[in-house]
Amino acid sequence: PGDIFHLHAHLLERAAKYSEEKKGGSLTALPIIETQLGDYAAYIPTNVISITDGQIYLEPELFFAGVRPAMNVGNSVSRVGGDAQIKAMKRVAGMLRLDLAYYYELRAFAQFAAELDQATRDQLNRGQHIVELLKQAQYAPVPVEDQVVQIFAGTGGYLDALPLETIRPFTARLVQFVRERYPDIPRAIQETEELSDAQSDLLRRAIEEFKQQYGEAEAASTATDAEPEPTATVGAPA
Repeated sequence: PGDIFHLHAHLLERAAKYSEEKKGGSLTALPIIETQLGDYAAYIPTNVISITDGQIYLEPELFFAGVRPAMNVGNSVSRVGGDAQIKAMKRVAGMLRLDLAYYYELRAFAQFAAELDQATRDQLNRGQHIVELLKQAQYAPVPVEDQVVQIFAGTGGYLDALPLETIRPFTARLVQFVRERYPDIPRAIQETEELSDAQSDLLRRAIEEFKQQYGEAEAASTATDAEPEPTATVGAPA
């Protein structure tokens, strides 16, 4: 209906800022739309999508499943794309969105399949670990150099063998380890916004070193927990 389009046009005018001195301006708007039964192809959502630079589509099912932020990567689109990312992030996360969208499609298909080949199981396992890696606590922004380290570990397959419940503590300790033992890596990402081949090789070495230490620490912790409790001896009566 024309009145809805007229309303959206007025809202966009309110989001504009013009400078007489610079003879130019900008427009920044963040419309928030509640969809009915997940129908984002209805008239109002479609109209707003057509006049914005992209959309983030959030799903209650993902939220209640513990995925935070609960973003549907298949329906979320950025027309700005990688232009808003630093080069280091582009390098490590170039195919991340497509891989996640493929994982969700594959997971829906796998529910009806009795047997899965090894390649499919590996893809599902990688997707599960990436989803767990991308979960973020509320009010806990992550510096971009730490994001690069974590995503590098996830897309490189270094997390595939870990139990899902250990992903977040593992990556948190990994970031701390890299900052303490290999400070040149996050410093280079901050200063140059790039991840060179030399820095990539150094980061691989750092992750492998940390994985070895982490595995040894976990093994020692398990062994300590498995030690039997000392039993009290009761002396014979006099």
